[in-house]
Amino acid sequence: MSYLKKTAITLCSSLAATVSFAFLVSLACQPREDDEDKIVDAPVVTTPPTVQLENAFPALKFTQPVELTHSGDGTNHLFLVEQEGRIRVFENSASVKTADTYLDITNKVASGGEMGLLGLAFHPDFKQNGYFFVNYTKNNPRETVIARYKATPGSNKVDATTETVLFKFEQPYSNHNGGKLAFGPDGFLYIAAGDGGSGGDPQNNGQNLKTMLGKILRIDVNKTDKGNYGIPADNPFVGNASAFPEIYAYGLRNPWRFSFDKETGQLWAGDVGQNTLEEIDIIKKGGNYGWRLKEGQECFNPQNNCNQGQLVEPIHQYPRAEGVSVTGGVVYRGKSLPDLQGKYIFADFGSGKVWALSFEGDKKTGNQLVSTDGGPVSAFGEDANQEMYLLDHSNGTIRRFAAK
Repeated sequence: MSYLKKTAITLCSSLAATVSFAFLVSLACQPREDDEDKIVDAPVVTTPPTVQLENAFPALKFTQPVELTHSGDGTNHLFLVEQEGRIRVFENSASVKTADTYLDITNKVASGGEMGLLGLAFHPDFKQNGYFFVNYTKNNPRETVIARYKATPGSNKVDATTETVLFKFEQPYSNHNGGKLAFGPDGFLYIAAGDGGSGGDPQNNGQNLKTMLGKILRIDVNKTDKGNYGIPADNPFVGNASAFPEIYAYGLRNPWRFSFDKETGQLWAGDVGQNTLEEIDIIKKGGNYGWRLKEGQECFNPQNNCNQGQLVEPIHQYPRAEGVSVTGGVVYRGKSLPDLQGKYIFADFGSGKVWALSFEGDKKTGNQLVSTDGGPVSAFGEDANQEMYLLDHSNGTIRRFAAK
């Protein structure tokens, strides 16, 4: 047995005993015998930038935070999503003492493991229309729900009865729900959907264009040709009777977190691996990212001859010796951390490592290990100034990088 495999087994056993955040850690800790000695693209470790992690808001502590964002309306507010079904709001100030409950839908949300209130996105015209959108799971039946709420201008509390459900889709298992949603520079709403769960994508949802599972979806929330939303005319499968028109890209396992580069508009996603590899993808319209044919750059099912030239390769991958569950991050475009400027910052929930990926276009040029002290990073967030934050799911704090 190779050293790499022994390391992976030890790491996974330790995580199973100590980590409570099951919806990321449980994704795959069973190395396959056939992958024992494959060569993988290990991170290129160079001198880390001179930064360290600190508690950004020392007086605040949350319960299982999974998302942090701002409303883009000129206020100095940040909004944090708690997995159980609450959105909290507070001033973006290190001296802030309290956070209000902005929305509470715990009575609607089925949470625990990988389920819960998983995503939040404010309409680009939120200041005028008060609309924001959420992604959550429910039971009886088990489904993902994409819904809109309406805020009252100037209020720090939203009426839960303002919900309008845009659409739902079935979740056959409780894991691999994706959860992120965000508006792109084109004004359309993008939604991450995992492959439906279990292990190995038993229903082959990633490659099935007649399901929303294992996809990045794109919809127009300002139109109503589908009821409460519309389909962008240039979505890649519009007019294809064998595919859902909401699909923007496919072949993904569990794209838990994605983000748009504020400068270039590129869509970046971290796709959680099965047994061997974690991957970072640049998502392109109509792209097939390979799951379950591939895991990272390696064949998965079938184990050989899986790529017929039509699959998009990840920009970066890393093996189980480095971590077991990638948390997609952001391309840093803030001003306080010049060493990280223009790099894609991402983490691994299991190992606590944080990296800065350098790139030109869609090609990797390097990968720096920034920190080994990230802890269970469930998500990255940005404020209105594009400064970056990390959420610690276990202790409920919001952390940021600062100069040493």
